[in-house]
Amino acid sequence: MLLRFVAFFCLFCLFAVPVFSQRGPTAVARPGEGAHALLRRNGLSESRHFLQFLSLNRGRLTAGNGLVAGRSYRLPARGKSATPAAAPASQAGSSASVLHAPIFGPKYSRVRVLDRTMRGAVFYLSPGHGGPDPGAVGKYGKHLLAEDEYAYDVTLRLARVLMEHGATVYMLVQDPNDGIRDEQFLKIDRDELTYPRQRIPLNQLARLRQRMVQANQLYARHKGAYQRLLSLHVDSRSQGQKIDVFFYHHASSKAGLRTATNIHRVFTSRYARAQPNRPYSGNVLPRSSLYEVRTSHAPAVFMELGNIHNARDQPRFLLPDNRQALANWIYEGLRADYKGR
Repeated sequence: MLLRFVAFFCLFCLFAVPVFSQRGPTAVARPGEGAHALLRRNGLSESRHFLQFLSLNRGRLTAGNGLVAGRSYRLPARGKSATPAAAPASQAGSSASVLHAPIFGPKYSRVRVLDRTMRGAVFYLSPGHGGPDPGAVGKYGKHLLAEDEYAYDVTLRLARVLMEHGATVYMLVQDPNDGIRDEQFLKIDRDELTYPRQRIPLNQLARLRQRMVQANQLYARHKGAYQRLLSLHVDSRSQGQKIDVFFYHHASSKAGLRTATNIHRVFTSRYARAQPNRPYSGNVLPRSSLYEVRTSHAPAVFMELGNIHNARDQPRFLLPDNRQALANWIYEGLRADYKGR
């Protein structure tokens, strides 16, 4: 039976991108120089100004957002805040903050900051597989369903909701042209990159090591902040095995266990409302052998969203409203975890 969850809320490092005038400072790219190096050379923050730089120079960058030596590029205005405070509730509708994040695609790139509930929280989001590895592949009629495409879409939706509430979000895997998609059947491609713009290797260990190096470097940059890593996957089991969303954490991480438990509580509650006649069987388990869970400096939660081969699980991620509901429920659990820290 199709699940009909209701969505309540609607790569780069995802930060605000204010609107700039057509005039402003520029810099000429040097041979072999990338966007991050150019920003550093001009006294700008890589983390705060990278997306602003991409937006200002849209159409002038190479594939993969590379620079052309000798070409002049516009620079973000120095001193602009990466995440301006949202307007107070009393001013709603007059001057609310709006972020610009092209990674979400044209339809969803404008992100209105609704409140600052998650201000100070930093999240590293790691959708499973990507690039040359689609992960598990299921079938629905004549359509092939790739794990990496559906995990990526849910992860993007989660990133957007977190941004709506003031969080700092890093997408550890990015697709340059697949934003949030509202189709049931998501086209399979292999052009995903590892943050900030690295080609994803085929070897599984190299792929995971690549993204965790980035996550742990960023963790050091945000030392002292509330930080969490979430890895989202779609499981592969026998066709007849239906599973509910379940969670893994490191056995020795109390913070990871608490985060997973808070998300699990939300799922238990939401399932009770949506399907009162069917108990939710998802659980929280320690699994320290998982590479991301084992090597992440930030407390980590590894999530399995369903069995890609099971006809009763498939609507959970085939229907775009259900993908949004998954993202919303994960956010609710993270909000509870952040408030209770």
